Amino acid sequence: MYSTVYSGALRGVEAVSVQVEAKSGMLGDFAMIVVGLPDAAVKESSDRVTAAFSSCKLSLPFSKTIINLAPGDIRKEGPIYDLPIALSLLVANGTLPPECLERFVVAGELGLDGVVRPIRGGVSLALLARKQGRDVILPRVSAEEAALVEGVNVYPVEDLTECLKFLKGEKAIVPLTPESSSFAKSVPAESLLDFSEVKGQYQLRRAVEIAVAGAHNLLMIGSPGSGKSMIAKRIPTILPEPDLDEFLEILGIQSAAGMTIVGDEHGIQRPFRSPHHTISDVGLIGGGSVPGPGEISLAHNGVLFLDEFPEFKRSVLEVLRQPLEDGEVTISRASAKITLPAHFMLVAAMNPCPCGYYGDRHHRCTCTPTQIQRYRSRLSGPLLDRIDIHVNAPTLSIEELRTAKPGESSATMRARIVAARAVQEKRFSQDASMGPKTRCNARMTNRQIQKYCELGEMQSRMLQMAMERFGLSARAYSRILKVARTIADLAGHESIEAPDISEAINFRLLDKANEQI
Repeated sequence: MYSTVYSGALRGVEAVSVQVEAKSGMLGDFAMIVVGLPDAAVKESSDRVTAAFSSCKLSLPFSKTIINLAPGDIRKEGPIYDLPIALSLLVANGTLPPECLERFVVAGELGLDGVVRPIRGGVSLALLARKQGRDVILPRVSAEEAALVEGVNVYPVEDLTECLKFLKGEKAIVPLTPESSSFAKSVPAESLLDFSEVKGQYQLRRAVEIAVAGAHNLLMIGSPGSGKSMIAKRIPTILPEPDLDEFLEILGIQSAAGMTIVGDEHGIQRPFRSPHHTISDVGLIGGGSVPGPGEISLAHNGVLFLDEFPEFKRSVLEVLRQPLEDGEVTISRASAKITLPAHFMLVAAMNPCPCGYYGDRHHRCTCTPTQIQRYRSRLSGPLLDRIDIHVNAPTLSIEELRTAKPGESSATMRARIVAARAVQEKRFSQDASMGPKTRCNARMTNRQIQKYCELGEMQSRMLQMAMERFGLSARAYSRILKVARTIADLAGHESIEAPDISEAINFRLLDKANEQI
């Protein structure tokens, strides 16, 4: 007997349709043969399914059975096909009617006792089912993340027996709603970390607020102990909460990477990724034999923090250039070519020199000019061009630390940032016909820059003088306008005023050819 169950395969963070076909009743001793470009984990499905059938007291076909995963030119990975293979066998042996599975996309790993375990890509499979006009059957944890996708019914199952009873109409399962999902709860911004604990560093705090308000890339330069990492770790407390569309993008990437299976903390929040400087190109950009998301995609719609910026390998840093410009990364491998989303806010921190104390008021620098120049040259000009804000982090003396008053709280800063983001959302909502939706100033297109960053005569002269004096590039020109627009939004200015453009120019520290770091 022949049967078909619909499932899916992950390609990057998207799911493509896969049909699990079973054909039993063939001549020969009992055997279950899986074909269709399966990897080792998929080939082992036959053993897991056999054990699960035995535990649930279900009968396997008594003849040779071929399981085909179509189309055959897409590599199938992981235990995601255990449940659809089991259901296709139940149709093949007459336990289930064929028509009961036509309206479902099914995925799940089976335990030897018949329990259905979570799988990667629940959100992607729900999006695939919605595109096909079907509903979806998933393990409970995977179903809870998939439930956030509107327009598709998501049915959670705990084990093979429950799934069988549901499909036979012997047990009702209520589809999950977005509100019932554990992933739908908001994560409070308050935590053990707060910006009120940061003393002094007013210019650095100001730069961070502007950067977060417009999702601008930020580079902090300062001696060891100046508070760069301390401030970076508090950035999540001032990030605005993502809307549902943004969070579905975040959750889809995390699900494809398997993070939602092992993580205990669920909820609507933006990612904050902080990889070590020994990370490889593949670890940062993504890839592998079957391409998957790297750190820059896991930071999508959130923050990527790179501490000790010049210590990263040059090849690793240079692969950041395309994602910083385009908001996506394309990976080509022999098995597949995929495009991964990578709209992230880059926050980087570095010392001014190899010893770390160049320009420090309290320590003597031991580096030679050649050593300093070699250290700085680890960061290429094109990469620095793509970082909107460069800011110094001066070291505070013991007396300054002792007498400094606590700074503003994260809640206060976050309120201003949320208000500025709301202004940007309202502004860009008018541009639905100008291409993909723009959410913040850092992602403005050239056409939007011309429309929303018009300068008066005085502001134009100021910017022209800065361009000529410091030898700024055309890309730096656009970055200054974007930052100035964010500064104006924070100040409540309808148009960009002289103080806004002046402050934005001052944040191009490393572009000033005649000045030192």
